[in-house]
Amino acid sequence: MTAFLLDVDTGIDDALALAYLAALPSTEFVSVTATPGNVDADQVARNTLALLELCGRPGVEVVIGAREPLAIPLLTTPETHGPQGIGYAVLPQPAGAVSERNAVDLWVEHARNRPGELTALITAPLTNFALALRQEPELPELLAKVVIMGGSFYHQGNTTPTAEWNTHVDPHAAKEVYAAFRGRAPEKLPIVCSLDTTERMEMHPHHVRRLAEAAGARIPELVLPGQPEGLRSTSDNTLVRHLSDALRFYFEFHRHYDQGYLAHVHDFFAAGVAAGTLEFEARPATVDVETGSPLLAGTTVADFRGLWGAPPNARVVSANYPAAAFTELVSAVGGLAARLA
Repeated sequence: MTAFLLDVDTGIDDALALAYLAALPSTEFVSVTATPGNVDADQVARNTLALLELCGRPGVEVVIGAREPLAIPLLTTPETHGPQGIGYAVLPQPAGAVSERNAVDLWVEHARNRPGELTALITAPLTNFALALRQEPELPELLAKVVIMGGSFYHQGNTTPTAEWNTHVDPHAAKEVYAAFRGRAPEKLPIVCSLDTTERMEMHPHHVRRLAEAAGARIPELVLPGQPEGLRSTSDNTLVRHLSDALRFYFEFHRHYDQGYLAHVHDFFAAGVAAGTLEFEARPATVDVETGSPLLAGTTVADFRGLWGAPPNARVVSANYPAAAFTELVSAVGGLAARLA
């Protein structure tokens, strides 16, 4: 059983990651916290609560912490994820309510109560995690594992020429987080899933079709480049229908930016790394984040050769295996959709 503390900004690829983790029988959702990013924090929390219920995980505590980055104005991305953050999908109204507790307090409380047991997965800007580290500097020792989706090292940025979205939204938080891990034991360093490897996770229309087939849906799920934009799914499987509507928006967005009719599902890969279900390779590095330059704000830099003379503070994923990962995704989420039906 893997017990997760998750921080998300749900988000189409966050939604897919949550559905994937919900599909794994060995996953415990200890708490899910909402950081503003793709949409504002309140919308993130509503999306997350509704999605968890849709995936058969009611009763998970969903909590809001920070409502803006540490030092700069909040930037959201409706053009990428839609005005509500989940593309064309319209999630059911959740039965539960967003918790009134504070996300930062909750992270610290859970980590102290269950030392060495919890895996932290952060697929959002690092605002809440940075604030939790301020409150409890020994959080890196209390957590069993930390996985971060963020950054870009050798790969072109997806927000500016050099910066990845999550880090660009709150570069000051990212800088604090990496600084907090300097001098830690190698096994305590965060595993960083950057664009260098997450951009290899290209989801295509045939993956959506296979997902519906694995779910036992009677109606073929065809999300195709020749169809009119904004077309909605008519799938007889509820989970497939919502994921398909979210992913269609993401496919269209990528095509608008000349990347093809596909979707980079960054957060699913990070979820698989955190769950231990996807294979990968990683290299130790000393990571820092640019915060002072308007031109390079949010740029992540990794020293793999020790040129700074500073100890490593991260393990940067250097290789992954997309074909095997999508086979795992289709099987797990398709199986979940079939059980829920």
